[in-house]
Amino acid sequence: MDALLAAYASGGLPKSLHALVGSHLELNPDSRVYVHALETALASSVDEGEPVIVKNRLARLDEIFSAEPVKSRVSDDLVSDNSLAGEPRALRHFLGRSIEAMEFRTVLPGVKECHIETDDGTTAILYRIRGGKKMPQHTHEGSEVTLVIRGAFRDESGYYGRGAVAITDEDIDHTPVAVEGEECLCFAVTDAPLRLTGPIGKYLNRFIRH
Repeated sequence: MDALLAAYASGGLPKSLHALVGSHLELNPDSRVYVHALETALASSVDEGEPVIVKNRLARLDEIFSAEPVKSRVSDDLVSDNSLAGEPRALRHFLGRSIEAMEFRTVLPGVKECHIETDDGTTAILYRIRGGKKMPQHTHEGSEVTLVIRGAFRDESGYYGRGAVAITDEDIDHTPVAVEGEECLCFAVTDAPLRLTGPIGKYLNRFIRH
């Protein structure tokens, strides 16, 4: 997790992961302190570095000052919508709308997902999992970073509540289970497909690819 926060502080994450970590920081004050310290250290290192000559400096400044203001992807109607209460602003900005306005599809009884289009080489998915429901046992061909926005889930590595981030890779084979009593809403970013495991999962892998 520390490496992920350090990459966020240095601006080295793809857009989807940047939104995920930014949302985590909104929900988890402890991580904000760590990232602030990293950003302060990075700023100090810039001040201590040797000046770099910028080519066409005046032309670049003219271009910056003449540029149109960046418009938010989120409409004014959505900003004032009460359904946004509790939704991280970073994720809302990435989606361009409220989570409730996203289109989910049922993939298993009690499990819905919404794929979000990205242009950064990652796969971003929102999951809504009914309390008590179990996700299929699986592992990963790369890494998966999952943020819990609402509710909680458990797997072989522990318990993850609101604001927590679970990081898995090809060395982890797990079966996430949403905690009873409340829907678990998660935002997950992967850099490679997941692979179902177990007798049934191995068979389904022939037909299901994420």
